[in-house]
Amino acid sequence: MTGERAILTVGETCWRIEPARRFRFIVDAADYFVAARKAMLSARRSILLIGWDFDPRIRIGDAEDGGPECLGDFILWLADRTPGLEIRLLRWDTGALKAMFRGNSILSILRWKMHPRITLRLDAAHPVASAHHQKIIVIDDSLAFCGGIDMTVDRWDTRAHLDDNPERIEPDGSPYGPWHDATSLFDGPAARAIGDLARTRWQAATGEILPPCKEQHDCWPEGLEPGLANAQLGIARTIPAMDGQEAVHEIEAAYVAMIAMARRHIYVESQYFASRRIARAIAERLVEPDGPEIVIVNPVESEGWLEPLAMDTARARLFEALKKLDTQDRFRIYHPRTARGAPIHVHAKVMVVDDRLLRVGSSNLNNRSLRLDTECDVILSAGLPGLEHLAPAIEALRDDLLAEHLDVPAGTVSSKVKATGSLIATIDALRGEGRSLHPYRLPELSALSEWLADNEILDPNGPEDLFEHPDRRGLFKGWGRLRARFRRHRRH
Repeated sequence: MTGERAILTVGETCWRIEPARRFRFIVDAADYFVAARKAMLSARRSILLIGWDFDPRIRIGDAEDGGPECLGDFILWLADRTPGLEIRLLRWDTGALKAMFRGNSILSILRWKMHPRITLRLDAAHPVASAHHQKIIVIDDSLAFCGGIDMTVDRWDTRAHLDDNPERIEPDGSPYGPWHDATSLFDGPAARAIGDLARTRWQAATGEILPPCKEQHDCWPEGLEPGLANAQLGIARTIPAMDGQEAVHEIEAAYVAMIAMARRHIYVESQYFASRRIARAIAERLVEPDGPEIVIVNPVESEGWLEPLAMDTARARLFEALKKLDTQDRFRIYHPRTARGAPIHVHAKVMVVDDRLLRVGSSNLNNRSLRLDTECDVILSAGLPGLEHLAPAIEALRDDLLAEHLDVPAGTVSSKVKATGSLIATIDALRGEGRSLHPYRLPELSALSEWLADNEILDPNGPEDLFEHPDRRGLFKGWGRLRARFRRHRRH
């Protein structure tokens, strides 16, 4: 198994390791939008928003500060009220044209373009069929948000995930379903490092070199308590290979290392479960007689019409293969549902290993996130020397997430985990009908969907796979030795 200190290895599982004086794990966009708005109010020189999408029509936090409610007008108001403040937005280019013509978005974008201190650019610095997927905000190099929440439509929800929430509406007034998400907030040198990453991405996309902020100051959102203090954060990236850019697979290496070092529990929230490398790392642990429990929380199904063919079918194929190796019954996938049984869409990208490691970011458990898209995650470790004080808080964060999904107090989850020593036993004891976690059931698959998933046609394993013959690909490529190892374990 991987040594604990080796989890955060610069150049392998992370890009940099930097201290954060304060760290806050934020669940769901209702709280995120409030925190982001308050933080941006403190900006003096620079706000960098790096994302997959920004929709100027969405409501951003509570407009108790006298500013406009919607993001587009709020950005303009911020620039006007703070002389010397530069606001830059960088978003993925491929979906931008369609997005610009949503409602009155084009009017807000034109007003941004006309403002001398607001700059909107499109990120095309990626291979064909890939996406710029990072979700980052950096304020004066003093504060940073990094996670999975996009500032766009259909993201806002509270942790209650009510069936009928009159505030969960699109800009045109139409309702959308419950949405679960997560991000992180931190300051100190770790925030400055995210600023360096954001400037590097800006330069790659635009060719413009941005100077760092010379002076840092306190931008922490008023009234928001930090959940953790004096932490060390590993910053991990995915950058696909392209002309002038070597591939960076730190996120994939960190996932594999974290799975390998787990002692008792691995808890994951992800939009997808479709990566053959992650599945193989899980399989390695399942064939051990005393390996950890592994719990994954996924949405019931992917959004759209094309993604279910790729992601949901791959999940079914991987789940079926892993359960054949799971002789100790230590692997589960669950879905959260509302009180009336409606699916809650899981968009969060979170991993908690025992009481020692927390990661949150933009990457999912699919091939695209590990090899093809641009991603950024942060990893917090209680295993580094002097950081043992973080362990109870990491464990409490995991139990709090489970409590949200199970609709029970967090203390109830913590007590049951301590009593049983098992996440699976805890979930199965506390879950019920309606608002709860519900076990994944294998669907019936068509021959076409199986072929698409098995050959990774819609979820390529990197830019090179886009042009590789399907016969050379494979969802279970490289599993031969693992199956032989499993047979040896069974004989003994």
